[in-house]
Amino acid sequence: MFESLISYFDHIPSSHRALILAGGISFFWLLEYAMPLVSFRYNKWKHAGINLLFTFTTIVVNFGFALWIVKLSDWTIANQIGVLQWFPMGNWGQLIVGLLLLDLVGAYFVHWVEHKVKVMWKFHMVHHADTMVDTTTANRHHPGESVFRALFTLLGVLVCGAPMWLVMIYQSLSVVLSQFNHANIRLPQWLDTLISYVIVSPNMHKVHHHMSRPQTDSNYGNIFAIWDRVFGTFNRTSVSQVQYGLDVLDNQRDGDLGYQIKAPFDSNIKTDY
Repeated sequence: MFESLISYFDHIPSSHRALILAGGISFFWLLEYAMPLVSFRYNKWKHAGINLLFTFTTIVVNFGFALWIVKLSDWTIANQIGVLQWFPMGNWGQLIVGLLLLDLVGAYFVHWVEHKVKVMWKFHMVHHADTMVDTTTANRHHPGESVFRALFTLLGVLVCGAPMWLVMIYQSLSVVLSQFNHANIRLPQWLDTLISYVIVSPNMHKVHHHMSRPQTDSNYGNIFAIWDRVFGTFNRTSVSQVQYGLDVLDNQRDGDLGYQIKAPFDSNIKTDY
């Protein structure tokens, strides 16, 4: 059965990857109606518009990097480069260790760097600009940020020595779990807390979307919650205290595509980074 899973993700059609993306958004979108965390007074479709446009640009950027990821994966295996190649292990070992390493480099580390390097932060601000965080916010990334994240994905593949089936499983999980932890859903507090010991829960990630520090500079994880605890960036602020947006942006223009596209290049937007 595991071999069949490997074979499937080693050759997963683009249409199936698109279905995972669309299916995840649709599922959590509907769940937000049933159990909302915040009762936003907004046109849900209108709010989703700009986020879905940024989702499209992210897909375009990722498509442009897809061949490089495949070539690098093949190269690491052919030349025995990366942790999984240096320390041979079974398929289950590769899955667990590989997912942890890809998540560390391709999600946690790049996210942390984006908050520390000014030029990267100015692109990442567009993600934080959403004042009504919901499942569509997950893929709200300026095209410039999408490039940064694609480059760190390449770095993750190099460090890991990851075969393509592993990369595809990682990216599929990353998409769905990002939609999950951005979703505007209220879980029982005990369940959200329990989940947050393993994977990033909705309440845990909502703290990261608070409009100011120190909450903004915490809870960087995407799949695994372990990294924030290991590196001391975990923050326990109650989600009831969270206010979305950014204190350095015009939060009335979070749905203004022109403003958001130009924001990284606007010298009038000040930042401490």
